[in-house]
Amino acid sequence: MDATLTALADPARWRLVALLADRPRPVGVLAQLAGARQPQTTKHLQTLERAGVVVSQRSGQRRIYALRSEPLRELAAELGRLADTAEAGGRETFDRYGRNLDAERLAAQQPGWADDRSFAFRRSLPAAAEVVWRHLTDEELLAAWWTPDDLRVSELVFEAREGGRIVLAYRDREDADGPGEVVGRAEGVVDDVRPAERLAYRLSPLLPGGSPAFTSHVDLGLTLTDAGTELDIGYRISGTTVGGADFVAGIELGFGQSLDKLAAVLAADGTHTNPTGA
Repeated sequence: MDATLTALADPARWRLVALLADRPRPVGVLAQLAGARQPQTTKHLQTLERAGVVVSQRSGQRRIYALRSEPLRELAAELGRLADTAEAGGRETFDRYGRNLDAERLAAQQPGWADDRSFAFRRSLPAAAEVVWRHLTDEELLAAWWTPDDLRVSELVFEAREGGRIVLAYRDREDADGPGEVVGRAEGVVDDVRPAERLAYRLSPLLPGGSPAFTSHVDLGLTLTDAGTELDIGYRISGTTVGGADFVAGIELGFGQSLDKLAAVLAADGTHTNPTGA
């Protein structure tokens, strides 16, 4: 595969491949059709032959080359597989975030530009309210889901009491801890704690200089249902800065992905799928 890619990477050799796709042709004719000198054309054809892309045979004073379809089909299949993988690998989310980013950067003309913007999230979770509560407040359990898909928690403090401190730092999901800076950091405080019923907190993502990009006011309500727990979340922002546009653009996508991870974590724990004991 590498040899095929290397051989086809040169535009002149790609032109010869296109000409041979029509039919086998001798070197002299290929040189004329490609508008190149015959010695240089011969070198290109030899490179293609060594890579297995073409074959040749002598006929009298001429050497005739023909294209081999097998390596091209193998390359096409591999490219198709890569394209399928890319479509399933978060490209849609990447493009959606890009559109959000353009819109928010255009809107961010002065401080306060997005104040009081609100978002609502709801998830039906297959676990008792007490179990959901632990995943919302226990640092070890929080770390398993409290980031978007492409990130991971690298530092977490969550003091589940009124006035308690919150610190969240995160890195790229595939980035090992090292001397480099984290991808992002947020700090906040817990406002209200009613175990298995309500949790409210404020959290501010920090700009590179350490100042808040904005403050999110997050209110989570838990309601017990026959199937588990209904989690309703109100998310409002205040104190938006011009530099906070990139963070605002990712709220709906990023927080939504985090909640999807929470739902997946709870669904994987079959011991809590029947919270009422019925």
